[in-house]
Amino acid sequence: MKNTLINELRTAYDAQLRGVTPPGGSTRIEKDGPLTRVVGWHRGFVTGPRDLGVGGAELDTLIERQRDFYAARGEAVEWKTRAHDLPADITDRLTAAGFVAEDSETVLIGQSADLAADPVLPEGVTLRRVTAGSDLQRIAAMESAVWGEDWGWLADDLAARIANAPENTIVLVAEARAEVVCAAWLVFKDGIDFGGLWGGSTLREWRGQGIYRAMVAHRAQLAAARGVPYVYVDASADSAPILTRLGLHAVTTTTPYVWSP
Repeated sequence: MKNTLINELRTAYDAQLRGVTPPGGSTRIEKDGPLTRVVGWHRGFVTGPRDLGVGGAELDTLIERQRDFYAARGEAVEWKTRAHDLPADITDRLTAAGFVAEDSETVLIGQSADLAADPVLPEGVTLRRVTAGSDLQRIAAMESAVWGEDWGWLADDLAARIANAPENTIVLVAEARAEVVCAAWLVFKDGIDFGGLWGGSTLREWRGQGIYRAMVAHRAQLAAARGVPYVYVDASADSAPILTRLGLHAVTTTTPYVWSP
């Protein structure tokens, strides 16, 4: 029974979530054969259907064309792969073209109504929706601290998303004594049965206190209220066990393959 559910969820994922919504601003979407690529983002991005429908030398040419396109722009590019992609040797061919695998994540899907709950937060921690540029910059600073690298681009990215689709982009912060201790966002796409759970990073000293779980519960609550039946997330190794315990189902894994100039 569970395998049947997971297969149904994976099929819906492949049908509805293989595209990409640009954040707005100066970014644009382009098509190259079966591929969709984003131009003008903080780095290039390429995705495609489960089965690209090409293989061998033709696939090598397609991969090299994406690499060379972004190389001419002096930009890095991420090619988003999933474990059940076809042809099965695509990752070998990406590697041969100079792309390097980054950390894999687990794609998890859950039913919004089952996950929805009032957020339960530690004493002194509050949750609110933000749109102001100053708050988005605070989120970027928190993410930079969590990941140990410059995430300054995130403030502009979130601002563009909010400006482009204000009703479809809900950015939340958890704060303690005016410090952002966790941030997460919920992204809808018109006509899609899924709400995307993004962000969810928490400062190390605030982990293990239920803030991440509260963010998931509240975002599921918002999705259910909107009539969006599912939420999904690309989860890190740290987050995946928590989300599985909450009731989300692992349907595949996703690995970014990145080429840098």
